[in-house]
Amino acid sequence: MKMLLILLLLSPLAIAQEWQTPRTPWGDPDLQGIWNTATITTLERLGGMDDLVISEPDARWLEQRDAGFSAEIDNLPEGDLPAGDTVGGYNTAWLNRGNRLLRINGEPRTSIIVDPENGKVPYTLTGWARYWWTLIKSQKRNNPEEQLLGDRCVVGFGSTGGPPMLPVLYNNNYQFVQTPGQVAILVEMNHAVRTIRMGGDPLPKQIRPWLGDSIGHWEVDTLVVETSQFHPQQSFRGAIKHQLYVGLNSKVTERFTRTSEHEIFYEFTVEDDEIYRHPWRGELIFGASNGPIYEYACHEGNYGMIGVLAGERAQGVDGIRWLYNLITNMPEEVTHKQLSSGRFDN
Repeated sequence: MKMLLILLLLSPLAIAQEWQTPRTPWGDPDLQGIWNTATITTLERLGGMDDLVISEPDARWLEQRDAGFSAEIDNLPEGDLPAGDTVGGYNTAWLNRGNRLLRINGEPRTSIIVDPENGKVPYTLTGWARYWWTLIKSQKRNNPEEQLLGDRCVVGFGSTGGPPMLPVLYNNNYQFVQTPGQVAILVEMNHAVRTIRMGGDPLPKQIRPWLGDSIGHWEVDTLVVETSQFHPQQSFRGAIKHQLYVGLNSKVTERFTRTSEHEIFYEFTVEDDEIYRHPWRGELIFGASNGPIYEYACHEGNYGMIGVLAGERAQGVDGIRWLYNLITNMPEEVTHKQLSSGRFDN
């Protein structure tokens, strides 16, 4: 009887220990597959939240509240919209930003950032000034080259392609493909591909690829990737769910660890003495997703550009008047009532 009791007590542990990191034919840990990072948890601490980890009842309450915000997106007023007002964006049929808070080791999280404790990017005065200056400049779109990279179909909105790779409103899928000398990550949002060279030297300093220059190595079962030499047009990464400034000479170190059949634990550290007061860290989960990833067909860079430019130029506002209008009518990335990170503010 005692032996049976011991076996029953040990069986969950035995089951947990049965899973081992899968290997590629050449012996590397196997991260291949299609993964998804959708979550309502944002990069920086959710409004009104003080702690990184909250209780499960509080997490469920926030998730229910967020679902209510999402439902409001489709509640448009009857009749014609007032001329000159914002007409809104996609309805919820087009959104796939998740419906749950991020959970790591079973703990509900209120920010992807885990350090510093306040869950905020620790900008220096220089970094803060550059962040706001590029945010302001990004709202002036009278010419094709002034459009956001996502609108131009170059790379995804925000930092979805990274690094660090962060979730946005939709298209949060990634496909990992490995060879003995490379790891490629297909980013669903705007069909970008990150190519991580395993070992080797950085590219010449004057070469700054989209998504940076990434070099990886294995530490036991963890893929460690160091990325630098970011493209100058990717310094400001603006999306409704997060806005982030990454310097030309910033360094991002990522760690990918397969923790189960269905999860990759993702950690990242961002360093730049000029832009941040100290290095800052974040954690996220890549959850297994049913494939395949379909082509991201980016229409905005084709016929949509005509309408975008016509609308901007029709305003006929420039200089101080343009800046005044921007300050009194902040962009949707900052103010969207249902989708921005401030939606939980009390």
